[in-house]
Amino acid sequence: MDGGHRSGCPINLTLEVVGDKWSLLIIRDMIFGNRRHFREMLKSEEGISSNILADRLKTLVDEGIITKADDPSHKQKTVYSLTEKGIELLPILAQMAVWGRKYLPVTEELSIRAQLLEEGGPALWSEFMDELRETHLGAAPRNGARQGPSVAARLQAAYEAVVARRGV
Repeated sequence: MDGGHRSGCPINLTLEVVGDKWSLLIIRDMIFGNRRHFREMLKSEEGISSNILADRLKTLVDEGIITKADDPSHKQKTVYSLTEKGIELLPILAQMAVWGRKYLPVTEELSIRAQLLEEGGPALWSEFMDELRETHLGAAPRNGARQGPSVAARLQAAYEAVVARRGV
């Protein structure tokens, strides 16, 4: 096997790229929290350290899952964006969330987005990926003007409603 890979198995190769805990959580925060700056990503609920975050961001850039560019609104900031490779990880994260809701002791407020993604299925995932392409890649909206709130806004509203109801 060339390139230093353990095998040519697609699952193994994928895990070599995004198989550590932090890489997937960074991608999760970019997808679901629209966290695009280093300081925003440091606020992960799981408490990532700055040196681990810097290392994982570099790896994700090197693997072509995210890009790094100067932030036009602030000269000393960098903005990270998902690439198409990164956006296409959404169905994997959605399926992981479905599995986690089914088998693990999740909290209602942190699993409501997963529930909505499960209920919406691949059609909702596709709609959400199109929104991510607009946000991260500057793609033109598909199928003209969007009807109603975005998927991201619906997921956030559901989370906020659970938090408000439960007083979390």
